Amino acid sequence: MSDGLPVPVTITRVVQESPGVTTIFFDQNFYSNPGQFVMVWVVGTDEIPMALSYPNAVTVQRVGEATSALVTMKPGEKIGIRGPFGNGFTIRGKILAIAGGVGTAPLLRIGLEYPDVTFLLGARTASELIFYSVLSSTCDVRIATDDGSAGYHGYVAGLLDEIDLDEYENIVVCGPDPMMRSVLSVLENRDVLEKSQFSMHRYMKCGVGLCGSCCIDPNGLCVCKDGPVFSGEMLLRSELGKYHRNAAGLKEK
Repeated sequence: MSDGLPVPVTITRVVQESPGVTTIFFDQNFYSNPGQFVMVWVVGTDEIPMALSYPNAVTVQRVGEATSALVTMKPGEKIGIRGPFGNGFTIRGKILAIAGGVGTAPLLRIGLEYPDVTFLLGARTASELIFYSVLSSTCDVRIATDDGSAGYHGYVAGLLDEIDLDEYENIVVCGPDPMMRSVLSVLENRDVLEKSQFSMHRYMKCGVGLCGSCCIDPNGLCVCKDGPVFSGEMLLRSELGKYHRNAAGLKEK
């Protein structure tokens, strides 16, 4: 673990998972619990929080300056890794994993390393489904696409209509805020919220709870230190799916 200075690592392989998502492999493993994150230092650009999709890899969606720089890097180039940080998922028994888009990355190891997992995998379109092949080799994967180009036609939350939620001891969720809010609502309505855990993503500067940039309303908890994994019950009255805060701390829907 590195919670001080970033550990320099060398990129060994770059894999294009979808048109907008890339996995960057490097030459060192970092021990973590599924759901924890690391701070990735892109030299000369910025340091950004990312989940470890594998012990030696992060999966990146191009959304800003740092991620755009990261996905264009080549084997042999160096980045810095600091962490892991935060709280991961508490895993036991039969697991239902629900992922949307690049939110599949923090849940990937659960599908690969734990027995008896059902994985609900969603994306806007078939070309944006990531990790389907690797997950299909280890667990039961069911897919949904917003445009109906693969699997169920609709949001991934719609797949829950086909699932007996009482069969599962753990329900783990990660994806865009609106997707997670819709899943949260379904779980609340079906009275299984107490066994759910959600991985939150917020703007972070420090990664250790000092700067407060990732605090969520209404309780002021820091996603980096108190999360990024929170119980569904804790998030029920939160800002999830309603707004988030930008780098200046201003609310954005």
